[in-house]
Amino acid sequence: MSFRVRLTLVAATAVALAVALASAVVYVVVREELRAQVDDSLRERAAEVATAPLHRTPDGFIDVPGPRFGGPGGYIQAVLEDGSTLRRREANVPIPVTQRVRDVAAGRSSSFFTDVNVANTNLRVLTFPYEREPGVALQVLRPLGEINSTLARIRGFLILIALSGVGVAVALGLIVSRAAIAPVTRLTQATERVTETGDLSERIDARGEDELSRLAGSFNQMLGALEESTKAQRQLVADASHELRTPLTSLRTNFEVLMSDRQLEPDERRKLLDDVVEQIGEMTALIAELIELARGDQLPSEREEVRLDLVTEGAVERSRRDRPGVTFNTELRESIVSGVPSSLERAIGNILDNAAKWSPPGGEVDVSVEDGTVVVRDHGPGIDADDLPYVFDRFYRSSSARTMPGSGLGLAIVRQVAQAHGGDVVAERAEGGGTRITLRLNGGPPNS
Repeated sequence: MSFRVRLTLVAATAVALAVALASAVVYVVVREELRAQVDDSLRERAAEVATAPLHRTPDGFIDVPGPRFGGPGGYIQAVLEDGSTLRRREANVPIPVTQRVRDVAAGRSSSFFTDVNVANTNLRVLTFPYEREPGVALQVLRPLGEINSTLARIRGFLILIALSGVGVAVALGLIVSRAAIAPVTRLTQATERVTETGDLSERIDARGEDELSRLAGSFNQMLGALEESTKAQRQLVADASHELRTPLTSLRTNFEVLMSDRQLEPDERRKLLDDVVEQIGEMTALIAELIELARGDQLPSEREEVRLDLVTEGAVERSRRDRPGVTFNTELRESIVSGVPSSLERAIGNILDNAAKWSPPGGEVDVSVEDGTVVVRDHGPGIDADDLPYVFDRFYRSSSARTMPGSGLGLAIVRQVAQAHGGDVVAERAEGGGTRITLRLNGGPPNS
């Protein structure tokens, strides 16, 4: 059973119950109102005969005054204390006498209403004591046939109205359910198209402020994020393939020369072997950076408080060992951030490597840490203004950097780590020459 059918059935059932309850209430109210009118007329007739003289005829009947002009006469019966009855001459069918009626005649009970069936006729009876003669109770009766007929017609009308209401509820339920689940239908169709075609550019019309519209908007955002992620992955694969092609081609050429029958001088063979080792090292570094980059912006959920100054100090010590020709000047103040130490150390190390690479022999690199910010400044030629917007893009290498070793991934990893830690990184030309790179990180508590 589809959701639309279930929604329609629920709506129809709710309306049916409401109509049935309303119909029952209307029927009860109308019935009680009609019966109240009958009871009022019986009370009026009882008031007329309660103090009127009751004449007994020689042949065992009674004679009572007629009703007021236009009023209902009704059936009148007198009941004695012993249970015997006296009736008007025209009333040839006696009304059954119960003990309660005899109690009224004996003065032990008060007036009361009751319904009786006599000769297939439904009657409303008011029994009350006769004030002019003790030991006698009078009964005033009216048939309920007209009321019962009216109530039967009302029941028919109410049933017809209830059935019509249910029919209208079903029709409206179908219309409303179609409009209500239209966003769900569009969402389902879009999901099916994405599944069939793999096209993540699919979007849903998400106009409105209701829950289903917000769901459609969230689905569009999810598709957008997946599309961007897929594009980034494809770009990464394409760039990686391009970057790996050159060292692989060079390696293959060198191996073919080494494996050929050609006689090589020892110095030439040594040079080829050195080139192979160097190329394998470059490929190893490139693959490591690709793996680091492929991890995306995700960090372990359990972060920790990190002394940024100590992490930077460790990265500087490694750079000093790897770059003995460069002097690193540090000004490290205690600074605590929330994050992953290994990722932060890798990012800071990449910045230091970049600064050292562009520093002249015997040059200096200034490093400072304060308030969750790392600033690294070199005194090299600086980055051209045209290259500044792209230095953190993957595999981007300026024209002046293409003759130097590197993959173009180091600063891209820095930006990725910065964003994953809720921060950013900026490169700018420093006053007096060189480049200044500023890495800003969050300063909040862990898991903030």
